[in-house]
Amino acid sequence: MSVHKSNIKRVTTHQLQEMKNRGEKISMLTAYDYSMAKILDQAGVDVMLVGDSASNVMAGHETTLPITLDQMIYHASSVVRAADRAFVVVDIPFGSYQGNSKLALESSIRVMKESGAHSVKMEGGAEIKESIERVLSAGIPVMGHLGLTPQSIYKFGTYTVRAKEEAEAEKLIDDAKLLEETGCYAIVLEKIPSSLAKIVSESITIPTIGIGAGQDTDGQVLVVHDMLGITQEFKPRFLRQYANLSEVMTGAVENYISDVKAREFPSDKESY
Repeated sequence: MSVHKSNIKRVTTHQLQEMKNRGEKISMLTAYDYSMAKILDQAGVDVMLVGDSASNVMAGHETTLPITLDQMIYHASSVVRAADRAFVVVDIPFGSYQGNSKLALESSIRVMKESGAHSVKMEGGAEIKESIERVLSAGIPVMGHLGLTPQSIYKFGTYTVRAKEEAEAEKLIDDAKLLEETGCYAIVLEKIPSSLAKIVSESITIPTIGIGAGQDTDGQVLVVHDMLGITQEFKPRFLRQYANLSEVMTGAVENYISDVKAREFPSDKESY
């Protein structure tokens, strides 16, 4: 029996908090287009992240830096139209919030108004505190992001695990507490030692969502194209591939090509 749209209960920040409180893990995946988002939403994922990783998986860029605010709003609008249940979070892209709280507010308002998303996400700690405060003052929920922050890739120079050194680990714990105090409702922890992710998750009351941060975070997120095996070249240690769709899709396309070449498609049944 299909559930009527009006009976579907939307996931909210309040529910995410309640999930942490009762020890229920939060499931989060990236989504960038309507068709994929529809599948994720119907499968029951709690949160869909319209990640600036669209820059890599959808547009073929080497980093997340080139994607624009307009492009993020386009992807977000597509995902929102598919989401009946999931909570939709949108990355504010590089250059649309750092160092300028007024710009951060304008970017976030555009995302919320033009896409209909439910929250924005920003990378960084103390250095973006003012931007987060200003966005929150407009009533827009903010998800934080600490650890490996891909928008700062040229500062780090590498995508390796962050916060292995004590000073960086201490700053990360301080930043997590600061983000909670500022008013963020959740924080993504990317590629940090699992022991540190456990400390952070226990030192703050808001949910943590890990990617390459072990199993003690309050939830997990993966890039959907990596998890489904659509992208084959990216296989970090933290990734579990739940399918090999690249193989399935390649096989299907090859069969189609050979049927067309052999005049086996379309058949009489498939013709008018």
